[in-house]
Amino acid sequence: MTDPGDLDGWTHVYSGKVRDLYVPTDLMTDDDTWTGDPLNTSPVVLVVASDRVSAFDQVLEPTIPGKGALLTGLTRWWFDQLPQVPNHLAYAEDDRHDLPPIPADLAERAMLCRSLDMFPVECVVRGYLTGSGYKEYRETGAIGGIPLPEGLADGDRLPEPIYTPAWKAPMGEHDENISYERTVELVGETVAEQLRAISLDVFEHASTVAEERGLILADTKFEFGADRETGIVTLADEVLTSDSSRYWDLEAYLTGGTPEVRMASFDKQIVRDWLAANWDQAESEQPPALPAEIVDQTAERYRALVERLTLGL
Repeated sequence: MTDPGDLDGWTHVYSGKVRDLYVPTDLMTDDDTWTGDPLNTSPVVLVVASDRVSAFDQVLEPTIPGKGALLTGLTRWWFDQLPQVPNHLAYAEDDRHDLPPIPADLAERAMLCRSLDMFPVECVVRGYLTGSGYKEYRETGAIGGIPLPEGLADGDRLPEPIYTPAWKAPMGEHDENISYERTVELVGETVAEQLRAISLDVFEHASTVAEERGLILADTKFEFGADRETGIVTLADEVLTSDSSRYWDLEAYLTGGTPEVRMASFDKQIVRDWLAANWDQAESEQPPALPAEIVDQTAERYRALVERLTLGL
């Protein structure tokens, strides 16, 4: 992955598969060494969503044009729909006097955020049985230790949404599904219960919003951290976007047809399917470049979801 480099007034400190993180450059000492881990010492972090796309733990080429701005815009929109849930956005424009400005060419895909102590848990909520959850169900009759009724098929609605957390693995490793009891061991009983309760509440609200717009929210994942001043559990990172959630068209789901039609998702599933059909992971570590038509189709699915949810706003 190419180092995105520093910005005027901001120093690059970390890159994930999609996002690049920056802290104010004035945190550096005269000899250009950090006084400590910048993500632990800086009160704020600039989170920039790139147009990179990943699948099967690989960052692919080329990028998906406009993806970073779409993810960021949708996350901001969802934060506005969830005023009761603390989130990591930091400062109104008028309160940023001591911070370097956000570069104009990055404004649509950047969020200025409060630094949090992140919990090592991905908070997954499933309203429908599909994906890795369906695979686990076929093998064990349960997901994350939660038993489910017999005879469920791929795409079936669950009797009620279930919370199935995962351990956030270091970059390059696979996340690991864990039980709720393991979450208690990782973060403590009080925080574990808050993570579960908030995740289920947000999923219920978001599902209602989605259905009003002719969409099904099949599943999603949230990330949370503790506010360093108050300790309050705070919603972070992207929220209810194409990269963190699985949305289906409600009418297509209800009218039947093949699973591919009923459960065509508004995300990068097109990329996953093409890569699975055209890349032998055992033969080559480097995945092939995505064809232009796959890039265009994926970009259109990202745009379509944003337009459907926000009603074109």
